[in-house]
Amino acid sequence: MKYLILSIIFCFSAHSYAQTVPTDLLLKALDLKMVSVEGGSFHMGSDSGVSNEKPIHTVTLRSFSIGQFEVTQKQWQLIMGSNPSGFNGCPNCPVEDVKWKDIQEFLARLNKQTGGRYRLPTEAEWEYACRAGTTTAFAYGPALRSGMANFDGYEEYDATLGTIFNPAGAEVGQTSVVGGYAANAWGLYDMHGNVFEWCLDWWAYQLPGGSVTDPRGPSSGSNRVIRGGCWYDDGRICRSACRAQGGPGYQGNDVGFRIVLAPPGH
Repeated sequence: MKYLILSIIFCFSAHSYAQTVPTDLLLKALDLKMVSVEGGSFHMGSDSGVSNEKPIHTVTLRSFSIGQFEVTQKQWQLIMGSNPSGFNGCPNCPVEDVKWKDIQEFLARLNKQTGGRYRLPTEAEWEYACRAGTTTAFAYGPALRSGMANFDGYEEYDATLGTIFNPAGAEVGQTSVVGGYAANAWGLYDMHGNVFEWCLDWWAYQLPGGSVTDPRGPSSGSNRVIRGGCWYDDGRICRSACRAQGGPGYQGNDVGFRIVLAPPGH
């Protein structure tokens, strides 16, 4: 996976804000906007020709809440006291250059300070939320066109035609402020493009098939799932069903995350 090699600049205090303020003030400062997602069943995967997206299978999920936006640099800074992002200096852009294991520390601190049950979404929860009730290649329909998300707008994608070169397409060339493009039908932003998003699951080279309930992926592995495509990817990689993977120690300015607030016992 390509990514820009940029210096990591720490532009904030070395002490996290979370260590010095009451919980109610911390939550207000974090402004963690969560969207309640009603449980249900959907068809996960695709028959696009990519083997790791097969087989299409039925997944049933319990209700959960998921971040309306990707976690931002400001939010990471408030909890961790530093900003690792390559594209730093943009508090409302997604935090990136974060390892999967660093996110676990962020979540542990967040939960300790707020009494919450925050975690990464499972891969199934992520796709369910991304699709927002749709069965098309994107939450917006069969195609992703330049200007609809932060991706390489020169290479649009239409499920009926494949990749389409658009010489007038827009390419931002870096991350953009969260929520800068249209939300999906459930009010979630940047599920397509901007940054890849870490998921909870270990990577499996094939989907399980059949009918499953609240799947969590393999019990062990070497890589974790990442989803959604990013600012430099072509439209095909930003499809709802497109799957990718990364080692837990990987960090680059192409990967960030959003959080889930799990109900008790989930």
